[in-house]
Amino acid sequence: MIEIDGSEGEGGGQILRTAIALSALTKQEVRVSRIRMNRPEPGLAAQHLCAVRGVAAICNALVEGDRVGSTELVFHPKDINGGTHRLDVGTAGSITLVLQACLLSACRSKERLHLQIFGGTNVRWSPPIDFYREVLFPKLTFLGMDINIERVVRGFYPEGGGSVEVTLMPNTMLKPWTCLERGELESIEGTCFAQNLPYHVCQRMTAAASKAFLGHGVAFELERGRGISTGAGCFVLARYSHTILSGDALGERGMPAENVGENAAKALRSEMGSAATLDLHTADQLLPYLALANGASTFVVREMSGHLQTQINLIERFLPVEIEARTLEGGLRVEVRPQPYM
Repeated sequence: MIEIDGSEGEGGGQILRTAIALSALTKQEVRVSRIRMNRPEPGLAAQHLCAVRGVAAICNALVEGDRVGSTELVFHPKDINGGTHRLDVGTAGSITLVLQACLLSACRSKERLHLQIFGGTNVRWSPPIDFYREVLFPKLTFLGMDINIERVVRGFYPEGGGSVEVTLMPNTMLKPWTCLERGELESIEGTCFAQNLPYHVCQRMTAAASKAFLGHGVAFELERGRGISTGAGCFVLARYSHTILSGDALGERGMPAENVGENAAKALRSEMGSAATLDLHTADQLLPYLALANGASTFVVREMSGHLQTQINLIERFLPVEIEARTLEGGLRVEVRPQPYM
């Protein structure tokens, strides 16, 4: 059994999600102790419990300690079976972080996986569903996975009420990916969205984000809807000939719409101002798949984030792979050299 200290590295929920996903994938039992001990409220929250139970359903696992507030969990995986699963966080907890664990656990399944997940699509401290749809999933498709978002209903904190449906046709032979230069900037695009709010909120976010990219052709989609929860946000991406970089910002009560657009643009410009070929969100989420690929991969990231370092340390516990990071001008070059393990 692999023993994981959940307080290591960034000490949040990611170490748990990745550990149980790799446990399912490699059929190695794992014990995660001191779960989220670096957080104000340690232990499993609703979204972590939903991810655990989702992965457990996918691989028929026996689980000990799967309850809200638990600081230790033991995961005994069995065979991965794909199938159709309905998961409900029960709060506005992040749908994308539940997806993160479930999709990785099933990426080498021999069966189709269909997930319907209820919770929050755009919440603090987690990637927005827009990032999955526009950046991560296209990268996974390039690696050889057939993955589609079939339906999105937005959900915000605190009411939630969002839902996402995703279908995955796994691939047991993922392709490597190397990108050391972004290539030519082709376009800057984005989505400004608001739910249960006036249309001018979208317009003001769009105007502020567009202003940060004067001199570039900027194409924004404005999305206004009605739903259970109220919220707004801005997602922007820079499309290059060889890759995509992204940034996002979420609205908060009392925050001017202009600030949301400016914050999203600032996040993207930080990535564009470096030598990065993957933004920080994409790097730590794509890394496990590159570690499973049939060959070596190399990419450049702006800096070593806590999430990325945690992923590197954890992946090397489960898989026969060497991951090396070297400093270069404008970023960090990361080489992923996997070896066949199954």
